[in-house]
Formats: sequence, C-alpha cells, structure tokens
Amino acid sequence: MSLRIYGEPLVITDSGGKDSLVYREIARRAGIPYEVVHNLTTADAPETVYYVRDTFKRLEEQGIRCWFHKPIYKGKPVTMWSLIPQKKFPPTRLQRYCCQVLKEESLKDRFITTGVRWAESLKRKNNRGIFENFTTDKSKKIILNNDNDEKRMLFEACTIKGKRICNPIIDWQDRDVWDYIRSERLPFNPLYENGFFRVGCLGCPMAGKRRYREFRLYPTYKRAYFRAFEKMLEIIRKEQIPTGWKDAQAVFDWWMEEETPEGQMQLFDFDSWKKENPDILT
Repeated sequence: MSLRIYGEPLVITDSGGKDSLVYREIARRAGIPYEVVHNLTTADAPETVYYVRDTFKRLEEQGIRCWFHKPIYKGKPVTMWSLIPQKKFPPTRLQRYCCQVLKEESLKDRFITTGVRWAESLKRKNNRGIFENFTTDKSKKIILNNDNDEKRMLFEACTIKGKRICNPIIDWQDRDVWDYIRSERLPFNPLYENGFFRVGCLGCPMAGKRRYREFRLYPTYKRAYFRAFEKMLEIIRKEQIPTGWKDAQAVFDWWMEEETPEGQMQLFDFDSWKKENPDILT
C-alpha cells in the first residue's frame, strides 16, 4: 500500500523504546522495503539518543535508510524548551501539544508504523486501530479495529490522500513484547535495565510520580524546564495574561501535581461554593 499510494517505502517510527524495537524487527523479518526515522524531541534521555544512533549505524550498514527528524513549529525549528514559552503553559496529560508538534507533525503523506497498543490505555483501546487514515477532513478519518469478523482484513484500501498509520502490535500485551525481545535476543535500550518502565521524554506528565526519579538522575533536564518556565512567565507578564504562578518554582510544583497556585479553585473550595449557590448548577 505504501509503494502503491505514495511511491515510497513504509516508514518505521523508532522512538528508541521496546515497542519500536519489536515492530522494526517484524518489518525486517517480513522482508519488505522500509525506512526508519527517529523524531528528535530534544527531551529524550542521552542513553536513548545513543541507543538510536547505534541502531541506525547497524541498519545503514545493511542498506536501510535512517534519519533523525528535527521538529518545526510555525515554520521555524523548535525544541521542547522553546515550545513551552510559545504555548504559554506546560504540557499536561490532557494537553500534550509536545507530542503533536515534536512527533506527530512529521511525515505527512507517508505510510508509517507506530507502537500504539491497546494495553497502554483505555483511551487507545477505544480510539486506535490496526489501520488508521488521517486527513484534514475529520469526517473522512478511517479506523479499522482488530475485531473477529472474518470479512475484515488487516488493511483495507483507501485512496484518500493523507497520513496512513499501521499499528502492527496493537493487540500485544507488555508480556508479549518482552517475551519476543528476550526469546529473539534483541538489543534493547539500556534504560530498561535501570528501572525505567518507559523511555519517552524526560519529565513527560504521562510518567506520573516517576518524574521525580528522572529529574534526580538528570538534573540538567530539570534546570532546562525551569528556564523554559521562566521564559514562559516573561511572555505571560508581557502580554498581561492573568496567572496564579509567581515564579518558575510555582509552575514546576503545579506541573508535578504538588501544589495549587494561589487563587486557583480547589475541590473543597468548589464544595463550599456549591453549598452557597445551590441553584446555579440546576
């Protein structure tokens, strides 16, 4: 489908994690033409970058094209640290603009693979499929789920131009991934041997409280976030945008889900307010 629709090989998006390793190996064993790309988020751990570089070196020796994609935002090169001030708020679990800009905006009009798996979250199980077709017209978006209907195929043709995505291990559990890696003796990211459950961007809100350990191990990244928050606050104050954040430390505490900024409503405040205004919610 990739060669027929785009005239280009399938693109393996390699984050440096365990899922990328598995579906990259599946593509190799399938004997299909493919290329490999790593989206340079600028917030990956050094070990991940070194691991990807070593992987690319081995693949290029086999004649496989590999490259790093550097993100662009509003027509200019961007990093995690310059993106936060432009957005005027840190990335959160519900507003992960970092993924959209640093990863998902790349490779338009190409057929790609990802390591999305239903087991990772309930949202992905309900909203992601084995084959996905993205277009600017959301009404034409196509998702084919991995159901048990014998009439369904792994891929179904759709000639609407746009990014197409294949999720080859979408129904794999974590144990399936690790069983495959160990049984085939595949070289994986060393961070997993150091207690990491995920190897995405350092400080990612999806990592929850594990971020504390990440910042203890990589204090330089913590300082980078602080500098980004300081620049963000400068822009907020310059544009006279109301905020409860006094300084970068306050932003960091809120971001780490530690403290509520002064003036922001908390749950017990809402309960008291609701008792005083019983009619406003009816």
